[in-house]
Amino acid sequence: MSNNELIKLSIEAKDLARAKYSNFHVGAALLAKNGKVYKGANIENASYGLTICAERTAAFTAVLNGETEFSAIAISSDAEDFIPPCGACRQVLAELCGKDLDVIMTNKSGEQKVVKMNDLLPYAFDENFL
Repeated sequence: MSNNELIKLSIEAKDLARAKYSNFHVGAALLAKNGKVYKGANIENASYGLTICAERTAAFTAVLNGETEFSAIAISSDAEDFIPPCGACRQVLAELCGKDLDVIMTNKSGEQKVVKMNDLLPYAFDENFL
C-alpha cells in the first residue's frame, strides 16, 4: 500500500473523530504487514484524562484483532504543520508496533514527512527494563 493510500484512510478516520471539546480532529491508519489496515480517531471525554488518541485507537484495535506485525502508520489532522504522535502514543506504538515502524505525518496542505518510530522515541521504555 502506498503512503498516499494510507494517508487517505487516515483522513477518512479523522472525519469520524469525536472532538467536541477541542475541535481538533485526528485520524490514523495503521498498516499491518499482512496488508490489513486499522483506522483510529481521537475520541474525547469531558474528563480529559479519559480521552484516547487516534494512534492508540488504531493500535489497540489491531492488537485486539490479533495483529502483531506492522509496517506503517499515517496520521492526519487539519493543522498547518505535521502532527507527530504524543508521548503516550509514541510509547504504545514503540512497544506494540516496533521501533522500525514508519510514521507518516501529513499536514493540511497534503505534504508528507516520514520518520521511524525509533527516531521519535529513541529510548523507549520496554520489557528490558522490567
